[in-house]
Amino acid sequence: MMSLSALQMLLGSGSGVLVGFTLGLVGGGGSILAVPLLVYLVGVPLPHVAIGTSAVAVAANAAASLLNHARAGHVRWPCAGVFAGSGVVGALLGSQLGKMMDGQALLAAFAVMMVVVAVLMLRRREPGEDRQVRLSRANAPALVTAGLAVGGLSGFFGIGGGFLIVPGLILATGMPMLQAIGTSLVAVTAFGLTTAGSYALAGLVEWWLAAAFVAGGVAGSLLGARAGQALARRRGLLTKVFAGLILVVAAYTLVRSLGAAG
Repeated sequence: MMSLSALQMLLGSGSGVLVGFTLGLVGGGGSILAVPLLVYLVGVPLPHVAIGTSAVAVAANAAASLLNHARAGHVRWPCAGVFAGSGVVGALLGSQLGKMMDGQALLAAFAVMMVVVAVLMLRRREPGEDRQVRLSRANAPALVTAGLAVGGLSGFFGIGGGFLIVPGLILATGMPMLQAIGTSLVAVTAFGLTTAGSYALAGLVEWWLAAAFVAGGVAGSLLGARAGQALARRRGLLTKVFAGLILVVAAYTLVRSLGAAG
């Protein structure tokens, strides 16, 4: 385990505030900034430790958001169970592969994933009509396949994967966006816990830093949710701006990782 300074703990908490704020403000995507923030701002020297630590924060933040969506009735539990169940298998395999990969090469691949997430954010549509979607023999195979694929990517990169899970759920079942967002949080929580557990067993989680990050994330999400309500009419513009920020961070991560690898 690394020795953390008071400044690193403060920066870790501040990073959590930033991630939580963006999640509350634009409704997703903020967790993908966790690893670059931990590596380049907080100064975590090992990318694998940054991924394991961020996975703990991702799981905690997703669980908190899941409670709110469950109370509002946005979670389709049978579909979530099938998707998350198959996705956990994928996350276990993905996390094992991620730990075997060179740290700088993993960061470079992570930067490419950030570009994918930014594109998905830019293409995201507003919630559709409130129709009910049920688990059936017709959509179960698609849910299992999508869960395995998305879970593998989530475990490999240590991200929540919400912006991959939401399109996967919509493609597999045709559920409206708002239901897909609520249902996705079951999988995000499960994937985060699976990845965090895998990295923790390998000694690749900095627990005090994770706690500071989560505490900051709770505060940030509350602030972001309030700001999001005040700027509801500009939510689409905010999402585009944030997607642009992700692209900038992705470019920075790619340059730094390739430079270090060279």
